[in-house]
Amino acid sequence: MKSGKILPPTYFNSAIVLMITLHFVIPVYDMIDYPYNLVGVIFILTGTLLNLWTDRLFKIYATTVKPFDESSALIVDGPFQFSRNPMYLGGVVILFGLFLILGSLSSFLIIPVFIFIVHQRFILHEEQSLEKKFGDQFLEYKKRVRRWL
Repeated sequence: MKSGKILPPTYFNSAIVLMITLHFVIPVYDMIDYPYNLVGVIFILTGTLLNLWTDRLFKIYATTVKPFDESSALIVDGPFQFSRNPMYLGGVVILFGLFLILGSLSSFLIIPVFIFIVHQRFILHEEQSLEKKFGDQFLEYKKRVRRWL
């Protein structure tokens, strides 16, 4: 890892804190009431399971989960069959679940910002690195599987 680089969990945790803070400080348009907001728990659990499954595959393939370290394997099975970025997708699903639980529009506004930051700071770099390392194998995978879903 290059020193001084902020890793994805920091952005994810910051997004959670910002969502909760905005909800309580600037609760713009409270959209989802109890008990309907509890549907968010399903999204949080789904995103968590997706992240755990993906992390397990990184361990099985003995490759790095850190975005600035060089990958030693191109994983194309498990959740990588439907998303090139299942860990980031899991994070977004968790954030969406938190939005549903909180229920305010102000908390939702953090989700597109998180997606933009992850795309710009990590996904573009990771895809360049994977293409450089795995060449045609990655390009073929990229044709078959969408970036998010």
